[in-house]
Amino acid sequence: MNMNSIDQLKNNARNNHVPIMQDGGIKFIKEYIKDNNIKTILELGTAVGYSAINFASIDKDIFVLTVERDQDRYNEAIKNIKDFNLDKQIRVELKDALEFETDLKFDLIFIDAAKSQYIKFFERYKHNLNDGGVIITDNLSFHGMVDDLSLTHNRNTKQLVGKIRKYIEFLKENDEFETTFYQIGDGVSVSRKKKLD
Repeated sequence: MNMNSIDQLKNNARNNHVPIMQDGGIKFIKEYIKDNNIKTILELGTAVGYSAINFASIDKDIFVLTVERDQDRYNEAIKNIKDFNLDKQIRVELKDALEFETDLKFDLIFIDAAKSQYIKFFERYKHNLNDGGVIITDNLSFHGMVDDLSLTHNRNTKQLVGKIRKYIEFLKENDEFETTFYQIGDGVSVSRKKKLD
């Protein structure tokens, strides 16, 4: 099936229960990319390429390096990216984001992979930020459960919510970065490295 529109890609992902960004979140990041002249993006968690395609579609000068550990999703992402003729702008790596290594520097690092590993991802990749760059994280509200744990009675989900809460505290207390939280989409944070005096 050829994906010739972003909406088609979005609907197909949702129908197949692939976790992709909510509309509000993707719109927010696209605006951020435009307003801040972002040209290089590292994305942790490709899924089927939905957000990478959205980001690269903004401007032909934007390069996205995206990391995915699931073989099937990786294959799907490669196909979708080709369908949108963005394979020159988007590079997909089949690798666990906790094992992937790169010396490249990025204007924006987008964390949207395993929620239980958010702190590890942040610490692992913060050195890959350009001066003035930001780390943006999605799913910090996790369908409202982070604020209201009564929305779930599943033990695994409760543990995951606990880890997201821990990550939020980690961001709030982080001396190196200044983080702003937005109640947009499924909860988004923007962490900017503080300038040294």
